[in-house]
Amino acid sequence: MKSFWDERYSSEEYAYGVQPNDFLVEAAKRLPTVSQILSLGEGEGRNAVYLAKCGHKVTAVDQSDIGLLKTQKLALSQGCTVETLVSDLREYEIGKQKWNAIISIFCHVPSELRRVLYPKIRAGLKAGGFLIIEAYAPEQLMRTSGGPKEADMLVSLDELQAHFSDFEIVHLQALSRVIQEGLFHKGLSDVTQFIGINPTSAVCDRAPCL
Repeated sequence: MKSFWDERYSSEEYAYGVQPNDFLVEAAKRLPTVSQILSLGEGEGRNAVYLAKCGHKVTAVDQSDIGLLKTQKLALSQGCTVETLVSDLREYEIGKQKWNAIISIFCHVPSELRRVLYPKIRAGLKAGGFLIIEAYAPEQLMRTSGGPKEADMLVSLDELQAHFSDFEIVHLQALSRVIQEGLFHKGLSDVTQFIGINPTSAVCDRAPCL
């Protein structure tokens, strides 16, 4: 898998563009000011850099060192700082009650890893911390607009509801929407979206994301 992503990110061009995922842009408006944010499977940095420009302290994790080098290049060009860590998500220690938000935007991992990763995410979020996920839904297998071609890599609403049933659900939806992100996410797509808050109340200021 690492070799696949290294090859995809090896071009000078950014495979998924340099603009942030538009669902994340809307979701980020809910985040506390100056959050500690972890981005899983960040790739070339478009989402991490956006959050850093909003004033957050962002750590981007990915198994591809090539992708994260491009993250650093993008951050430098945008006048912000992103911490990058090269690690396989099977081995990465998220920590305990460390993060105000964890994001997973088209971070494609098999179901057996998701079963291990989701409890780590839960443990890693602070009380009141946000979890933001956009993933390709099982229906995406019928499309050619992007995403994995293996059903096991796709995420349903039922799966997210089962793993995060005690979270305060802010947004939970499966929908078809047009995605235009670089070379590989292009066209009408079936996605699963989730915004949840780790159980407790969280009243705070919002970051100035525009």
